[in-house]
Amino acid sequence: MGDLVPGLYEQLVTDGLARRLTGHPAQLRPFDQDEAPGLLAAHLATLTRRALRALRGKDDAEKLAKQIELINRLTTVIGGVLPDAAEADDLVAASHELLLAITRTRTLSGEPAFPQRPETPLAGSALLVNGHGQPSIGHELKRELASADRVDLLCAFVRWYGVRILDDELADFVRRGGQLRVITTTYRGATERRALDRLAELGATIKISYETKTTRLHAKAWLFHRETGFSTAYVGSSNMSKSALIDGLEWNVRMSAMEQSHLLDTFAATFEEYWGDPAFETYDPATEDHRLRLDEALGLEGSDQSPLAIASLDVRPYGYQSEVLDDLAAERQLHDRWRNLVVMATGTGKTVVSALDYRNLREAGEVDSLLFVAHRESILLQSQATFRQVLREGAFGEMYVGGRKPEHHRHVFASIQSLHRLDLELLDPTTFDMVIVDEFHHAEAPTYTRLLNHLNPRVLLGLTATPERTDGQDLRHWFGGRTAVELRLWEAIERQLLVPFQYFGVHDGVDLSAVPWKRGQGYDLARLSNVFTGNDARVRLVVETLRRKVGDVSRMRAIGFCVSIEHAEYMAERFNELGIPALAITSRTPRARQNEGLQALRSRQVNIVFSVDLFNEGVDIPSIDTVLFLRPTDSATVFLQQLGRGLRLDRGKACLTVL
Repeated sequence: MGDLVPGLYEQLVTDGLARRLTGHPAQLRPFDQDEAPGLLAAHLATLTRRALRALRGKDDAEKLAKQIELINRLTTVIGGVLPDAAEADDLVAASHELLLAITRTRTLSGEPAFPQRPETPLAGSALLVNGHGQPSIGHELKRELASADRVDLLCAFVRWYGVRILDDELADFVRRGGQLRVITTTYRGATERRALDRLAELGATIKISYETKTTRLHAKAWLFHRETGFSTAYVGSSNMSKSALIDGLEWNVRMSAMEQSHLLDTFAATFEEYWGDPAFETYDPATEDHRLRLDEALGLEGSDQSPLAIASLDVRPYGYQSEVLDDLAAERQLHDRWRNLVVMATGTGKTVVSALDYRNLREAGEVDSLLFVAHRESILLQSQATFRQVLREGAFGEMYVGGRKPEHHRHVFASIQSLHRLDLELLDPTTFDMVIVDEFHHAEAPTYTRLLNHLNPRVLLGLTATPERTDGQDLRHWFGGRTAVELRLWEAIERQLLVPFQYFGVHDGVDLSAVPWKRGQGYDLARLSNVFTGNDARVRLVVETLRRKVGDVSRMRAIGFCVSIEHAEYMAERFNELGIPALAITSRTPRARQNEGLQALRSRQVNIVFSVDLFNEGVDIPSIDTVLFLRPTDSATVFLQQLGRGLRLDRGKACLTVL
């Protein structure tokens, strides 16, 4: 080792290094038992390699003999100290040969037939860049297939010509009993169905993520399992396409179980985790439903339409939604529990799940009549549209809201306000087979309590993203103290069902010490509004922070949550004056104007909408990429509802910015 220079190290301290460290401020730590074998073996390997290179002989044969003699002496020493670790069978044979292959296959003439070998030694690693004079990744994959027993492929997309390049080798691999598993996606519509159909025809087992707006799978990796223990893996940039495998500017690292067994172990374990993840669904081209599902996913990519907007297409659950439906079915069929609470984060499709659940129960003959309860007309309209799409019945359901009354009373979407005005004595408690209550965290309100105490449906389903209440009431008493299914916000983000967010807490210098505050009630809203409304310095700080954190504010779609109508209108006025198109949408805004304003936000005619509590629930604008909390709140429910306005997935939306 040369002179000690400042910087980071990770080196075993020898006696010599300890002496040289004298006088140097150094950061040291003891190594523990878990890491000791690796550290000590690496140190011994370095010394052994140095010694082997230093040995001399009159010719190469004598030098090699001395090297083998040294290794055998070290082996004998180890065996003398720990007989179970080394024995006579571990001594290197004098013939100094490498075993390359064993075969049971013979040619027509009776000669042993050995598989082709990759150009990169099985025990070594390499970086393949499809460079001049180097083997292409496609060339090496062909040779790897020739000797593998099992192959696992992770690939963001699979193309027809990529499969064609490896077709003969894949066919031979499967013909001699090889097992091929493939995980891929429909992201950006890049995967080709005929490519997957060909892989399936060859004998591959295939799983697909059908999410088209984002993908959890960006990896491009192969794992070649060999029963001999000489497994290899490739991890890099190459998808299964012609250019990626042959002549594209692709970088791929080849790893060997002999050198990096821990990396291949991680690969294998992670692949199994993905294989069992319901987000990746089995694809079998022999099943018509699978073919249609794949065609829909690939055909929808590039369109701004959602599956729910296309009447001719069937609605199928995503993998995580299937988990929820399976859990609900288990609660009912295995445990005879027909009242269930489902907690799902905003943006993960609670309404779709409830519609699919109703469809399953109706097809099984368990239910027919339906009452869907919510507290806002906008939620009811969206929910009715979802049910109509899922059931493929364009006239399904009647509205009971805003003066509209049902005629047939079989499938009713009703506001809690309309039901509260109803004389419940005239309503048979068993009228509805299934009752679904959206935003169930409102259920402790007297209007809901009165209704739930009266009704006696066969199936009760509660839906909420935020079951916790600031008053300490426990909603689960309606469900025997249970929550049937939970998919919380943090899990949904981790599983990439929602976008991640970057959160910036900005000190605004506003003194709220003079604003009255009461436990359970929070701040005096009128006094709080007076503090924030008219505070031009705070507005300038908000705008300056937006420009610093968001960048191009003309591209953002934002919602700002304010303390009052006056505060919202003031913020919109000031933003417009500062050149950022803005609107205030509050309870004073006529319904038609509200819809026009939200459409203007979607199309970026305005960049920000200021509101009070109007959009905490029931507003679905996936393109919102910025949320401003412009008022304090001590309600976790309100906070999560408002945060959730910006967490939905949307094409081109990498994350949500929260100020």
